[in-house]
Amino acid sequence: MYNEQILIVEDEPAIREMVVMTLEMAGFDSLQATDVSEAHQQVVDHRPALILLDWMLPGDKSGIDFCRILKSDELLAEIPVIMLTAKSEEDSKVHGLDAGADDYMTKPFSTRELISRIKAVLRRSNALSADKTIEIGKLSLDPKSQRVMASGQIIDVGPTEYRLLAFFMSHPERAYTRTQLLDQVWGGNVYIEDRTIDVHIKRLRKLLRPHDCDKLIQTVRGTGYRFSSFVEAK
Repeated sequence: MYNEQILIVEDEPAIREMVVMTLEMAGFDSLQATDVSEAHQQVVDHRPALILLDWMLPGDKSGIDFCRILKSDELLAEIPVIMLTAKSEEDSKVHGLDAGADDYMTKPFSTRELISRIKAVLRRSNALSADKTIEIGKLSLDPKSQRVMASGQIIDVGPTEYRLLAFFMSHPERAYTRTQLLDQVWGGNVYIEDRTIDVHIKRLRKLLRPHDCDKLIQTVRGTGYRFSSFVEAK
């Protein structure tokens, strides 16, 4: 049992009721909202562990608008968001992820997959804050000791490369632009050129290469970088 509240922002009653039932069967508590105004009030009052957010909502603000509002608020930005939408085009997915969504599911969706996605996003978002060791493949990162290891061997990583790797490992499988990485790793108030990211990526890959982990950091043409254990065939 999870005893974590999940906010469902969905204006279609049938879908909302189905999701509520699915969450209850998986041990989650549910909060509900049908538009952005109601959703924002629920977030402020209850601070849910995660938000399931529909793209198309009634009123003058969409789910994407609400996601941007949340991610621009320092007090609410850490709440993970999974977009639920009928929009399946790749551009729409990119648009949703660029707005700050942690994951994206298109309707209709499998209830089993929904629960799996929720658990995966919660694990990632709680990993660093809970001081739990993050493990991806043979690479592990311990936030308590700030130690990085590969197959049991310690990797000597500098503070900047450590922060970059910690962000990547707690947010895998998503492409980030250089600007997004700068904001997340260095902070929005620090002026650093975008290409500085390339230098640190190169250093980090060099440190991981002897352990055959450098390929986890993938270059995404036209976007930036992604951390993934899935290696695409060329």
